[in-house]
Amino acid sequence: MFGRKKKDVPGIDLEQKELIENAQKRIKEKRGLFTHFIVFLVGAVGLIIISQVLMQVEPLRILDIEWWVWVIFVWLLLLCYHAFKVFITNRLLGPEWEKRQYNKLVQKQKERIAQLEKKVEKEYVAPKATLKVESNTASRKITMIAAAGINNELGKDGDLVWHLPDDFKRFKSLTTGHYIIMGRKTFESFPKPLPNRTHIILTRDKNYKTDGGIVVHDMETALATSTDDENPFIIGGGEIYKLGLAIADEIELTRVHGNFEVDTYFPEIDERKWKIKTSLHHPADDKHKYSFDYETWVRV
Repeated sequence: MFGRKKKDVPGIDLEQKELIENAQKRIKEKRGLFTHFIVFLVGAVGLIIISQVLMQVEPLRILDIEWWVWVIFVWLLLLCYHAFKVFITNRLLGPEWEKRQYNKLVQKQKERIAQLEKKVEKEYVAPKATLKVESNTASRKITMIAAAGINNELGKDGDLVWHLPDDFKRFKSLTTGHYIIMGRKTFESFPKPLPNRTHIILTRDKNYKTDGGIVVHDMETALATSTDDENPFIIGGGEIYKLGLAIADEIELTRVHGNFEVDTYFPEIDERKWKIKTSLHHPADDKHKYSFDYETWVRV
């Protein structure tokens, strides 16, 4: 259900690989433009020869201009558009522009995280004893969201063991704009923080630091940090789901129809305490090797 780790390419890092790919793309664009220019020159000369030498009939005129002039004019406009796209649009709005936009978003996220951390330090005092955390208000809903196999399989070596594009889209649709609570390993499995979501990373490591989210060390603090959100999501991994099962109001579970070799499991759902509210089947197809069901569980 979550982003996969980026695999390292032997002998080259990802940034170098991206630069090489962009350079190859630019070379291809310029070669295409040069080819277009040559074809335009040859075509223009050909049109002139056909109209002036080979055609012995009265030339067709539009607005008192011969037809071949109009053809060359339209073709020239297309060539100018091609050149503008290669040298202006793709350069100004290319990878460097995308990187600047992403850095701006990251900076805004960092500023928001810093404000939230100050708020937590100022307003929240962690309980001295272990308490069962209930929802802060009657309207607030805490949701766990996960994808698990028939035997509650989650993943192996910090990665998923299936690829379900439609489930990724659903996860994005449900969690965008919300706080997402996760363990350190789950957070580090992302190639970069998920956009338009506030990350809360739950870890026992008191020295753990990151610019990509708010670091907390117990579930009580995680929930207190997300009080601005009426529907925070708990997104894994296995140990975090176990903590979340006691406090969640709802579970959005994608049940994948298959048996998998994994090292992480989703906790068993006690059907005396939970019931399925809705279930929607998704068949296997050319993009999805396995069929699966979208299950929404609520407390009894």
